[in-house]
Amino acid sequence: MVDFTPPLRDIKFNLRHIADLDSLIELPGFEHVDADTIDGALDEAGRFMAEVIAPTNRAGDEIGCTMVDGQVITPDAFKGAWRKYVDAGWSAVAGPPDYGGHGFPETVGFAISEMFVAANLAFSLNPMLTGSAITVIRDHADEAVRETYLENLVTAEWTGTMLLTESEAGSDVGALRAKAIPADDGTYLVSGSKIFITWGDHDLSDNIVHLVLARLPDAPPGTRGISLFVVPKMLVTADGTIGSSNRVETVSIEHKLGIHGSPTAVLSFDKSVGYLVGEPNQGMRYMFAMMNQARREVGLEGLGISERAYQQAVSYAQERTQGRAIGTAKTDVSPIIEHPDVRRMLMTMKAYNEACRGLLYDTAAAGERAHRASDEGDRKAAAARVALLTPVAKAWCTDVGVTMTSIAVQVHGCMGYVEESGAPQHYRDARITPIYEGTNGIQAIDLVMRKLPMADGSVVRSFLDEMAELDGPLANAGEPRLDSIREPLAAAVAPLREATEWLLACEDPNDRLAGATPYLDMFGTVAGGAYLARLAIAAAGEDRDEWMEAKIDTAVFYAHQILPRAAGWLSSITAGAGELFAVPVEGLEPSR
Repeated sequence: MVDFTPPLRDIKFNLRHIADLDSLIELPGFEHVDADTIDGALDEAGRFMAEVIAPTNRAGDEIGCTMVDGQVITPDAFKGAWRKYVDAGWSAVAGPPDYGGHGFPETVGFAISEMFVAANLAFSLNPMLTGSAITVIRDHADEAVRETYLENLVTAEWTGTMLLTESEAGSDVGALRAKAIPADDGTYLVSGSKIFITWGDHDLSDNIVHLVLARLPDAPPGTRGISLFVVPKMLVTADGTIGSSNRVETVSIEHKLGIHGSPTAVLSFDKSVGYLVGEPNQGMRYMFAMMNQARREVGLEGLGISERAYQQAVSYAQERTQGRAIGTAKTDVSPIIEHPDVRRMLMTMKAYNEACRGLLYDTAAAGERAHRASDEGDRKAAAARVALLTPVAKAWCTDVGVTMTSIAVQVHGCMGYVEESGAPQHYRDARITPIYEGTNGIQAIDLVMRKLPMADGSVVRSFLDEMAELDGPLANAGEPRLDSIREPLAAAVAPLREATEWLLACEDPNDRLAGATPYLDMFGTVAGGAYLARLAIAAAGEDRDEWMEAKIDTAVFYAHQILPRAAGWLSSITAGAGELFAVPVEGLEPSR
């Protein structure tokens, strides 16, 4: 395994040219923030993640988490690293100043999260979920709950989770059975079991604040009857100190394919004290705010783990010698990085990583503008953009993460199949990301059924127009390599537009659903090419060095080698559902 090097220059380049950081820090509430301070904070965060968090990655995988007397025990390496993380204040960078945060743009916090994810994906899930819990409590809980829990969550003295899934209620959350009975003092007694709870229990903090979906006695059926409750592991006294146990039992933790350092718990509640968040029966609406933020963060996980795998693959390809590259002396043995097939694999990883980064940082910045822009019209436009891009950012970037970590194994050859190399861990860790926070199939359904029809299709059409309008800047950049991107980009946007119009006009929901996943793949692939084009245009306008030249060449590689694949999805998108159901269920069963 190799040391992790945070891709700081690329992160900062995306913050400038995709997220438009200069305009973000002009939004209300960021008067105390400037670009130089952010630049320095990112440098220091990168150093911290590389030196403190990254070395824990192997221990998390090999040692994992265990249960002793009903308590989850994390690897020893995690404990010291977590304390340093809390003491350094990294969890509070983008937190609200009223509750112990530093009040930086959330997009800057997103950039720090990317480095944490790449350093140790399993470990990073803890602060990621805590951040989502902070958002829900800040925006929807009453003042008493905010005053009791927010500051300790913002500073990471306590951590947060979200509890949706039950044994009979996975993607169909409306089937959940957990109950909340009103108590005489305005609290609620929550009972039930929840499964697959990421970081549902651990020994890193004094308290864990669970956000739990449950039903009130008179709740209507389905998702319309779900309420949201804050249920702490430990009760909090009137003076803010930790009190007695709140009857939250950790039943077990799962033995998983990957992310061994992240305890995935089964939790049981037995009349545990809970505090209603917002209005009764509005829990799904509040939880979706938390889930959508988490989905963007999960997309970031796809990128982070792919970046870590890419760095290791490049290092291995430079050191591993085998065969003789064309043009070298017969007595020489070449590093495998000199062979075209290996170079293709590495360029594919590099290009996809940079494409995902552009998509993710645009989505994060849109989410920030949706909450902070002064003009209502700007807020609405940003909200529509983040709604459109979130399912793509989550699903496409995590699918890419799995594929790229698989390619990294291939670069290593047989050593890539040996755990000692470290490459298998990235592949195993990445595999969960297309599944949790809404499977990627559900993200595709959300995209075609809910997001494309927004504003009668004008939101997605505007995004398609935006990509098509890159033709002018590419032509006027005065760089022949950028001019060569124009035709493949136009040739990819056109079938994406055709597929979009077909889905918008399609009357049979089954036909739209049948085309959902290939459409999301197509959308992500084309959008990725557009983001790389934008970055290449920016690079062409700056002082050229080797890094800037590589930025342009990477966009050209993607345009010529990857973008042409987009048109191939058109026929499967528009084929309808007939072929999917042509073989009856009996025909799918193995022959006997």
